[in-house]
Amino acid sequence: MPELTHFNEQGRARMVDVTEKAATCRRAVAAGEIHVSRPTMEHIKKGTLKKGDVLAVAQVAGIQAAKHTWELIPMCHPLPLTGIDITFSLLEDPCAVEIRAAVTCTGVTGVEMEALTAVSAAALTVYDMCKAVQKDMNITNIRLLEKSGGKSGDYQAEA
Repeated sequence: MPELTHFNEQGRARMVDVTEKAATCRRAVAAGEIHVSRPTMEHIKKGTLKKGDVLAVAQVAGIQAAKHTWELIPMCHPLPLTGIDITFSLLEDPCAVEIRAAVTCTGVTGVEMEALTAVSAAALTVYDMCKAVQKDMNITNIRLLEKSGGKSGDYQAEA
């Protein structure tokens, strides 16, 4: 089991010092779903919700969240992100919006948390945009699909 690096010699949380790490190309892809009813899915497709275009707003929310991850997650470093791409797939059975976020940077630490935060914020935004017509939506399965770059190497989630 790898050593936990976010604790100091007193056992208290600390932000890891990455000063000596080499900058490398980093990439992470995360995904998640928000399950909705068929009528809610129709509203999303037709753009008939009062708050506006659900996926357009969720896309901007995901991008903003990735950029601000260091302000939300206490031990994350601020990173100069070089790319953020949020994509959506509308699933029919069961009805769900699948969200994927790909985040890249050239830096000294990975972008896994930025990708996961982007997916989370996009899903929460879909919920916010649709809550007037449905309260029992279910956000689920937020996970890291892949990452590359850095000392720990590449990761690919099992299918």
